[in-house]
Amino acid sequence: MLRRIAVALVVFALAGCSVQSEANTAARARMLVHKGQEKEAIGLLRDHLTKHPEALDERKLLIRVLALTGDLGAAEREATALSERLGAGEPTPWIEMGYAFELAHRYDEALAMFDRAAEVAPRDARGPRAGGVRAAHWGEVEIAEPRLSEAVRRDPRDASSWHALGLVRVRLGDLDGAERAYSSGLAAEPGSLESRLGLATVAVARGDASAALRHYDALCRARPKHGDLRLGRAWALLKLRRLAEAEHELGEAEQLGASTSAIAAQRRLLASLKATAEAQRIR
Repeated sequence: MLRRIAVALVVFALAGCSVQSEANTAARARMLVHKGQEKEAIGLLRDHLTKHPEALDERKLLIRVLALTGDLGAAEREATALSERLGAGEPTPWIEMGYAFELAHRYDEALAMFDRAAEVAPRDARGPRAGGVRAAHWGEVEIAEPRLSEAVRRDPRDASSWHALGLVRVRLGDLDGAERAYSSGLAAEPGSLESRLGLATVAVARGDASAALRHYDALCRARPKHGDLRLGRAWALLKLRRLAEAEHELGEAEQLGASTSAIAAQRRLLASLKATAEAQRIR
């Protein structure tokens, strides 16, 4: 399992590659890593960099593959070479070293590198965002929150960082702060379904069925074939005692393949509410 996670983190380095690079060296190196042939991937990347020392994506990938083999000294030398090429105010080399230390399960040093990236580029959101997102991934929400707060201060237009901050604040029990983060993410990107879902989650946590229904209505309009969203809408309708509509939503959720256990639980609640309503009607 740990190796699969590590390989996934290495492959993530290819996300920004150019089409030409992806079709050639980087893609071949990625394939070798998938096969467990890291040494061959390193040789391939080094040969490419000898001929093309300006190749940013291949050098970033080399740093991660070196880290995957445990050679952090070589990874740091490549990061230093990358820093010399990009300039002192560029955070990329130290972000890559953060990922390298994470691959080695040296999380304190990884966080220190992400923080270094934040320091060398004080107006760039990439360093604090990387540190915050990775800390949240490790379950360290207390140290993730200030870093993600700094990331959105530097770049308030980044909906993904606002969403990550919202998730962290929910886990910290700060629902007001989470709502502010998700609302800011939605303002930054009005079509952000992740931020909208975050707002629905906060509403559910508060037991605010009206707000939850408003957000689930918007989500269901955007994703009408998503069964779990129908379940969320059914929950809100049940809380609002709109029982006929809730029953219809549960039928839709079932047809769309939503969780059978969740549907069963909501149907039990529906039956109970119907019985209560009938008893009140008879009296």
